[in-house]
Amino acid sequence: MSRAGFSHLHVHSHYSLLEALPKVEDLVAAAKADGQVALALTDNGNLYGAIEFYKEATKRGVKPIIGVDFYVAPRTRFDKEHRVDDRHSRLILLAKNETGYKNLIVLVSKSQLEGFYYRPRLDRELIETYRDGILAILPSFSGEHARALKDGQGQKAQESIDWYKKMFGKDLYAEITHHPEIDGHEKLQEQIIELAKDKDVPLVAAHDTYYLEPDDAVARELVNKIRTGQTLNRDAGVVGDFSFLTQEKALKLFTDTPEAVENIQKIIEECNLTLDLGKWVFPDIKIEGKSHDEALRELAYHGFVTRGLEETPMMRERVDYELGVIAKKGYSPYFLVVSDLLRFAHENGILTNIRCSVAGSLVTFLSHITNVNPIEYGLPFERFLNPERPSAPDIDMDYADNRRDEVISYARQKYGEDHVAQIGTFGTMMARAAVRDVSRALGHSYGTGDAIAKMIPFGKQGFPVTIQSSLDEVPDLAKAYKSDPVAREILDLAKKIEGNARHVGVHAAGVVIAPTPVTDFCPVQLDPKGGKIITQYDMHAVEDAGLLKFDFLGLTNLSTLADAQIRVKKRLGIDVDFETIPLDDKKTYEMLSRGETLGVFQLSGGGMTNYLVDLKPSVIHDINAMVALYRPGPMNFIPQYIERKHNPKLVSYLDPRMEKILNKSYGVITYQDDVLEIAIQLAGYSWLEADKFRKAMGKKIPAEMAAQKEHFTKGAIEHGMKPAVVQQLWEQIETFAAYGFNRAHAASYGLLAYQTAYMKANYPVDYMAAVLTSDAGDVEKIAEVVAECKRMNIQILPPSANESRGTFTVIDSHPQGSSSGNALQPQGESLRLPAGTIRFGLYSIKNFGTGIADAIIAEREAGGAFMSLSDFLSRVADKNLNKKSLEALIMSGSLDDVGERKALVTHIEKLLEYRRELASAPVGITSMFGASSGPIAELKIPAESPATMAEKLAWEKELLGFYVSGHPLDRCCDQLSKQKMNLKEMKESYPRGVETVIGGMLETTQFILTKKGERMMFGKLADYVGNVEIVVFQSTLKENEKIFTAGSCMMLKGKFSERNGEASFVAERVKAL
Repeated sequence: MSRAGFSHLHVHSHYSLLEALPKVEDLVAAAKADGQVALALTDNGNLYGAIEFYKEATKRGVKPIIGVDFYVAPRTRFDKEHRVDDRHSRLILLAKNETGYKNLIVLVSKSQLEGFYYRPRLDRELIETYRDGILAILPSFSGEHARALKDGQGQKAQESIDWYKKMFGKDLYAEITHHPEIDGHEKLQEQIIELAKDKDVPLVAAHDTYYLEPDDAVARELVNKIRTGQTLNRDAGVVGDFSFLTQEKALKLFTDTPEAVENIQKIIEECNLTLDLGKWVFPDIKIEGKSHDEALRELAYHGFVTRGLEETPMMRERVDYELGVIAKKGYSPYFLVVSDLLRFAHENGILTNIRCSVAGSLVTFLSHITNVNPIEYGLPFERFLNPERPSAPDIDMDYADNRRDEVISYARQKYGEDHVAQIGTFGTMMARAAVRDVSRALGHSYGTGDAIAKMIPFGKQGFPVTIQSSLDEVPDLAKAYKSDPVAREILDLAKKIEGNARHVGVHAAGVVIAPTPVTDFCPVQLDPKGGKIITQYDMHAVEDAGLLKFDFLGLTNLSTLADAQIRVKKRLGIDVDFETIPLDDKKTYEMLSRGETLGVFQLSGGGMTNYLVDLKPSVIHDINAMVALYRPGPMNFIPQYIERKHNPKLVSYLDPRMEKILNKSYGVITYQDDVLEIAIQLAGYSWLEADKFRKAMGKKIPAEMAAQKEHFTKGAIEHGMKPAVVQQLWEQIETFAAYGFNRAHAASYGLLAYQTAYMKANYPVDYMAAVLTSDAGDVEKIAEVVAECKRMNIQILPPSANESRGTFTVIDSHPQGSSSGNALQPQGESLRLPAGTIRFGLYSIKNFGTGIADAIIAEREAGGAFMSLSDFLSRVADKNLNKKSLEALIMSGSLDDVGERKALVTHIEKLLEYRRELASAPVGITSMFGASSGPIAELKIPAESPATMAEKLAWEKELLGFYVSGHPLDRCCDQLSKQKMNLKEMKESYPRGVETVIGGMLETTQFILTKKGERMMFGKLADYVGNVEIVVFQSTLKENEKIFTAGSCMMLKGKFSERNGEASFVAERVKAL
């Protein structure tokens, strides 16, 4: 390539977030295809794509230049005055070397954390402070000098360029671009050329790029409209060509300024950044008087005492082996950090669990990192960390989700606020979302885009579908594309933006802890939604940059367990220690064998429950196996596992050497580890080869699996297996491989599943109250749990001002002055209820804030139960107890102890007036109700006919989301009890197109006319647990129209089908109940 070649130095990718289109790999491919020797990535105000770009360009032999197209504040970055400080200029900064790259990271971070005002902004102070190792280009459109020239402020333009030259010296260039299609642009370039020559600032040729091909211009304009929430003005057209120009076309534009092209090469030669990627550093954990290796050894050996384990020679040998591998890899600080985080959690009562293969380490068990003894479960250390593994292992930590942030705060406190950040992640425009966004930005109705989007199927097993694959596989979508010009335009444009980054957010679990400030490794910013400091690099780029990802995942089931544990301690005085509960509890296994699994971690759901009933688990290994096998592929082995458990004579092995590996699973391949150990023991794999085998299985790439089959077959035959047996074994492995769990992960999750089952079996009312609390806000889940409580003979009562706490509350007995109904109990007496009774919490009531709920609870605890309506109204002085909240309390049943619902609702104005009188009456003056500074007079409410059950249920449904006092279906529960599956189960698993019968109450109806003028109905049928959309066509509707009214109970005969990605039921016959 000659020195006069053209390379792009002002390029935006999709990481400019709805302002540009190209993906990084496509930009690099375009540069390579055109023979461009280098390429700069200069996204708007960020470095999101820097690492991905560096790796991709290096791989393809294109010199990567990392840069940023910055926004510059008109005054200081701290000035944020409307209509003054939102008119920023632009500045391109390129990293010449590692110093420049690190300064770019700091500049990006500070522009985000300190200068953000509509955009992340630099100011002159930051530029001056962090200019080392950086080359600057003044953009031709929006550089400070260019803006001044456009505004006719020549003196300001000169002052600006003088300042930048003072800062960057010979590393300052003035960009020139050619856009004859844009009014005034060529004249502006002439002015820039003249100014630059006058100030002795070299020119550089560029073409700011926002998309690859000229016909992508409309799609780029659309993403801008999506970003701003506007619609495309088709009449205005698209102004300017900002495509990725070829060298040939670009060079023609700069024939009059050849020096500008030559300067591209000078910049390329000046920019020589080399990144040393993939070398991790660990947090700087301080250990006094000993090395990290010595500290970990001491911690592990102390674990024999704290765990109550015998320090046998075999155990010592295993620990020493593991410690040797860890020390040789230099990972001791990593283990000490994790141990310290979990120590903090344990000491503060935060329940934890560890996922994945780390449970295979005895050192982590002894260090109280994991909860599973790997010796008892036969877990190999090498699956977690083998001596040949080149990368650091993952230690994924689960914490109770309502307390996870406490652990992150501890990490910030211990290692320094600027040493800790949560990892950023990108929300991308997947197929359905892209279609809807494009349709909206084109100005079409919501229904237009929605109808097309719903023809695109959902992805499966974590693999998203694409628009093109949907066009190839979905006939209705292909037909719409061919016959409907609107659909074709939407789909074509959506394909151009599909997969692009739409926004930045927070990774669900990922946190980095650096030995020095995080900005020594990667840029940071605030999470746009929550205000947390997050990395601009995603989890892959962050690790490439040198920081190890720590997983702090919040797990609801741990919060539920902790809540149940606290309830049991408070109510029964029993300390439940989850690390010492018996793993052979008969009640637990009997409950699971009966299929009573709702609320049990990993073991609930129709399919899993059915298998458990057949299996009748009796040991923890059975639970672990079910956790591992209940997945696509491995699921095929469940019947065999069950048969062999109940009939040991059926246990057999394809090779005697497999018995040692599969003896605890009755000869059935159950875990990923089984496959790896078979490969090692029977086919001669090393652990490194086995790890590559595991990755090949996970990727499910046919070519890689074919290569592994050849390797495995050859090794197995060489180690004594017959070819036919090898083929049979490979078929089993292939069926299992893609979705197999590793044994350590199954053991960790199996133990957590057992713990939840243990609590449900032994402390059912406390555990179910905790489950209800954790599911609060999810109407469908709560309905399912309420139905399960009913089956367990646990009574669910409406909220009560005299008994409820904020969350669901277990009731042993009524306090003085309260009752389960409307009448007061005689003073001094207490009505005993069955032990299995739970009240809704006050937080559950709609239109009722937590503040007023807390005020009611605090007053009740301070002054005792509310003895009457007057007592309640006079004592709860919170200003938020207004008409809306008081009405919600009454109608939800919360004041049933002190009054009848219908009477209180009817005379609510009288209640409010009573409160106002109490609040305003001077001391010693009697109010219209008789209230004075003496004893409060009773508020007399006129008698009314009591609320009917239908009214109570309607109010409860409205304010709680559920029927609590009863259910409209109770009158026909005998008929419904004959149904083998509820609506939720049938929606999820009943075969489509197969005739069946369903039953329930018709909650809603919508009648429409078809294109042929025929009347049909859509409705929602609900039972005690779930609901389903029903479709009734004219013939069925005409014969039974009187039955199809909201509130009617009925049985329907018909078939389940899929409509818009959701299950619906097409009714063919109906019978009223």
